[in-house]
Amino acid sequence: MSTQPPSSLPPHKLALLQSCLSANALKFGTFTLKSGRTSPYFFNAGLFHEGHLLRSISNAFAHTLHHSELSPQAPGAAPAFDILFGPAYKGIPLASTALLKLCDIDETRYGGLSYSFNRKEAKDHGEGGNIVGAPLAGKRVVIIDDVITAGTAIREAIEIIKVQGGELVGIVVAFDRMERVGDGEGSAIGEVRRQYGVSVLSILSLDDVVEFLRGLGGEEDLRRLQEYRERYQARD
Repeated sequence: MSTQPPSSLPPHKLALLQSCLSANALKFGTFTLKSGRTSPYFFNAGLFHEGHLLRSISNAFAHTLHHSELSPQAPGAAPAFDILFGPAYKGIPLASTALLKLCDIDETRYGGLSYSFNRKEAKDHGEGGNIVGAPLAGKRVVIIDDVITAGTAIREAIEIIKVQGGELVGIVVAFDRMERVGDGEGSAIGEVRRQYGVSVLSILSLDDVVEFLRGLGGEEDLRRLQEYRERYQARD
């Protein structure tokens, strides 16, 4: 397999994909998913626990947000969000480190933003409650998480934001499998996007992985990946 990377991918995507391979967070082979499907690849952002890997994924989150409609680039334009919210537990380090990386990009624009996350169980002493970090009431909130699989966890996070008086304006996840959920034609991300009417962004998608493999020359893995995509790709 060639070590020459594809040139068409943005640098933050390419760096994250290379980090995924080094951490075995992206693996190729035969994997049985919760849905019962047999997948030729598996993505696990939970393996990004080493410093250089966390730096890579948080940098990718920050650049995805910075170059999205949630952060207009017109002179003097402010971001369209106030808080990055990380659902417990995987979203907690992702939201906090993504905010740090946004400040590295442009501290003037992002230095006054905040992050927060939820506790699984409300604290009954000290400050109490189940939100740690910035209060959500009256704030525009972006959820940061690893993936949307069935959509259950992200809906729980959306309900927390609503109960706390925040306004959901967007969601950013690390990976979009781009495949149909159940017997329907739509993906989990597409369904959340339609139901809540907000931007749902992903750093990486199955299309990016296909492009990455094409550049590396992994012919057998590429063939299996393309067949899987053709069989299960959602129509969003």
